Amino acid sequence: MRRTAARPSAGAAPADTGTAVAAGHAGHGGPAGEPGGSATAPPATGAGTPDASRTAPDVLRTAPDVLRTASDVLRTEFPFHLPRGYVDEQGTVHRDGVMRLSTARDELIPLRDLRVQENPAYLSVVLLGRVITRLGTLTSVHDGVVENMFASDLAFLQDFYRQINAEGHTRAAVRCPHCSEPFEVELGGSRLGES
Repeated sequence: MRRTAARPSAGAAPADTGTAVAAGHAGHGGPAGEPGGSATAPPATGAGTPDASRTAPDVLRTAPDVLRTASDVLRTEFPFHLPRGYVDEQGTVHRDGVMRLSTARDELIPLRDLRVQENPAYLSVVLLGRVITRLGTLTSVHDGVVENMFASDLAFLQDFYRQINAEGHTRAAVRCPHCSEPFEVELGGSRLGES
């Protein structure tokens, strides 16, 4: 007879404690917690039959994740619309893109780049090339794409980067110059004539 799974030693606690109880199994010899009782599910009876108790702890561990509300989820990617747009070699204009939040690694790695060491102003080009995840229909976005953008688009992306990494959103509080009424504007970019 061949063994397919190792049995826990006498002093070891079962890995799936509580799983069988939650599923309504009493175990062998009595309910869980009583002498002779077991909190584990009975072994599978058929050859090749998966032991369902092995997946139950994973389900129980992920249950709190299901109960999360939308406000608990950290937003890590932000869409934007470039004022002018990047023009590729074929003449296609790419305006809509996505930028992700920066990590410490994103900010440290460019410091080793020779271009940045020679000209510190190049830091933002290399950094933006790391955090822009999508731009139009381009298959990849890198620092070569960013360095060929119009200056107004580069300035927009630098401001956008600061906004999402400092505030965690793309809204800015402003005040009307005529009536002094405060309101918020979306910095993610918009089409001309939209606010």
